[in-house]
Amino acid sequence: MLEHGAAPPATHQPEPDPPVGGLGARLMRRKPVERLVAEGGQGEGGSLRRSMGMWQLTMISIGATLGTGIFVVLGEAVPDAGPAVIVSFVIAGLTALFSALSYAELAGTIPVSGSSYSYAYATMGELIAWICGWCLILEYGVSVAAVAVGWGEYLNELLDGTLGVTIPDALAAPPGDGGIFNLPALLVVLLAMAFLLGGAKESARANAVMVAVKIAALILFCAVAFTGIRAGNYTPFMPLGMAGVSAAGATLFFSYIGFDAASTAGEEAKNPQRDLPRAIMLSLIIVTALYCLVAAVAVGALPWKKFSGSEAALASIMKDVTGQDAWAVLLAAGAVVAIASVVLTVLYGQTRILFAMSRDGLVPKVFSTVHARTGVPRANTVIVSLFCGVLAAAIPLGQLADATSIGTLFAFALVNIAVIVLRRTRPEMTRTFRVPLSPLFPVIGFALCLWMMGSLQFVTWVVFGCWMAVGLVLYFAYGLRRSRLATAEK
Repeated sequence: MLEHGAAPPATHQPEPDPPVGGLGARLMRRKPVERLVAEGGQGEGGSLRRSMGMWQLTMISIGATLGTGIFVVLGEAVPDAGPAVIVSFVIAGLTALFSALSYAELAGTIPVSGSSYSYAYATMGELIAWICGWCLILEYGVSVAAVAVGWGEYLNELLDGTLGVTIPDALAAPPGDGGIFNLPALLVVLLAMAFLLGGAKESARANAVMVAVKIAALILFCAVAFTGIRAGNYTPFMPLGMAGVSAAGATLFFSYIGFDAASTAGEEAKNPQRDLPRAIMLSLIIVTALYCLVAAVAVGALPWKKFSGSEAALASIMKDVTGQDAWAVLLAAGAVVAIASVVLTVLYGQTRILFAMSRDGLVPKVFSTVHARTGVPRANTVIVSLFCGVLAAAIPLGQLADATSIGTLFAFALVNIAVIVLRRTRPEMTRTFRVPLSPLFPVIGFALCLWMMGSLQFVTWVVFGCWMAVGLVLYFAYGLRRSRLATAEK
């Protein structure tokens, strides 16, 4: 629930710095909330600019969420769940809701760019914060790549319907999917990079236009595809049982990371304590409703077995229902814009998380260097964009989506714990939003995240374990000695 009349930060009792001690004490050192907030926006050579209101924050959240699961991953999830993919979206949405409540409380209390990384730093210590930040790098970086892969599918649909040409498979698919190099995936990431380099305010405006286009495209799809619904397509409703539903839900969960992206804008929001919680909750409600509606219409209009291997399923449904290419072309155009919006906003979130980690000394300073004129971390944006673009061009979509899901779920689980810890350690802090029925709801959110992680394939866990091992090596080799808390102790 929202609280009004928030007291200024000066009324809080500062949290003492952690004592210097052995290795265990250094791994558990926490960064005081007041220090996190005081450093907000500050970078090397310049600072971020506060230019976003609640509308822009909500559009960032919707932009990062709406499009991925419904335009791209639907073709991956339906073969697992059948028509019950609708239930998979609901399960993923409910799991996201409990975590979103925790995000809303912490975003209003600790309005900084680091998202769950910063929340963990303030509550559970530096090692857990690093692990969380490393998960966010996996979550955001791989998500950008996964979405970019699907963008090329709809671009081909659009080119085929308008010009009668398509990009050759060798240049439109990654190795393992019948191609050599996914050129469209790289191009959309570079396009998003160009927008971000122009400034946060300008990027937010472009994103708002793209969000409006994709909502219109999804409403158009529902209106047209509704005429092709056949009751028999809903039976059997759950052909692969609850295991298939939960597996699809775990894959789809990465489609709900948008509200996390909104929380990374904490240092560029005009009134983050008030606007961030509202933007997070409003965007999740809008996105979940649209996902479930479109999924229900899609599986009613096309037998579930025909979804297998399709990364442009909605355009195919439009073509089948109407028997005309024009409707599919319109939807493909909307999808091209929609998925570009996801790439833009998730790439934005990735750069801001690395900005916060760099400011804390856990990654090199180049990631927190801000251009004085534009207020943008330029080098950070270019490095992240090139990495994500190459990843998108070389890795198949399915593997990327599952890797993103496990990183997302792990980070969300930590956020639920952080709410409980901060309530106990800093009960006096002003909170502009409170999770109802705490600690019950955070505990439920934590349990749901663990359950969905357990639904992922073994190979995904192997990839996650390897990623964590690499992260720990980097932390002990670099971050442990170079963190700003460590240098302050010397």
